Amino acid sequence: MAQQSPFNFKIPDEVRSVLKNARLVLLILALVVIGYSSFFQVEPEEVGVVTRFGQYVKTVEPGLNFKVPFVENVIKVPVERQQKLEFGFRTLRADVRSTYQEDGANIGESLMLTGDLNLANVEWVVQYRIDNPYNYLFKVRNPSATLRDISEAAMRQVVGDRTVNEVLTVGRSEIAGRLKELTQQICKEYSLGVKIDQVVLQDVNPPEPVKAAFNAVNEAQQEKETLINKAKSEYNKVIPKAAGQAEETIQKAEGYATERVNIAKGEVARFNELYVEYVKAPEVTKTRIYLETMQDILPKSGHKIITDEKGNNVLPLLQMQLQRQNNENK
Repeated sequence: MAQQSPFNFKIPDEVRSVLKNARLVLLILALVVIGYSSFFQVEPEEVGVVTRFGQYVKTVEPGLNFKVPFVENVIKVPVERQQKLEFGFRTLRADVRSTYQEDGANIGESLMLTGDLNLANVEWVVQYRIDNPYNYLFKVRNPSATLRDISEAAMRQVVGDRTVNEVLTVGRSEIAGRLKELTQQICKEYSLGVKIDQVVLQDVNPPEPVKAAFNAVNEAQQEKETLINKAKSEYNKVIPKAAGQAEETIQKAEGYATERVNIAKGEVARFNELYVEYVKAPEVTKTRIYLETMQDILPKSGHKIITDEKGNNVLPLLQMQLQRQNNENK
């Protein structure tokens, strides 16, 4: 009869069942981890940049996507989100009434030297979007800091080409437009992968020692523009009215001239017709004209005394007329 080795022992069924269940649980956990590492969600405003051992592989669109677990990595880039950089100040809290930090910590990036060797404190905001995720992640080491340096350098160039009065008063919109154009141009040369949406000049002030004087100049300039606009408004009110009145007067004069010409033509035609009749019968026509004329004149002549050539006493006739008037008055 063979002897039983002391190292040979039988595993109980309970232990074998526990080990089997543990292997099943580990397998399920491994599958869950692999599945969790294989699928990822990209939000609507983002794209996913997939890298394999740090090397670029592809760019995936928003939605549920797949990657090789433990080998590939995903960097989510917010391409639809508008981002901003602030110069000369920092927003501490954005709310209905936002609070800002304006102290000496940021004065270095906002203090500019103008073309006429004066100083101006220029605060501005650059709003941008990422339009090329590959360039943004792999072409430049620190794209946000690079964009900040580019914008500051471009602002110094733009301000350096203008006088302090232009910077503080009438040239703000032109400076913002030129800064946007120049910043976008340099970003394209550097393959930064960003698109400049807007450049906003937050505030432009002279240095504190001369701030009051420059504010007075700015107020005078604004008052000048206001007076010019007011004068133009009055001009636009008066000139059209005067032009209308002049046109009305001209039309009245033309109408009066037309009327006078037509009346004159009618009188000429009447005279010509009368002359034709006069030629046919001079005495009759002469008598007719005399009678018509007397018919028009006599009612307007007041008291009338009619007598013949032999009449030498008109007193009775006058007394009769006076009596008749007295009776009418009674």
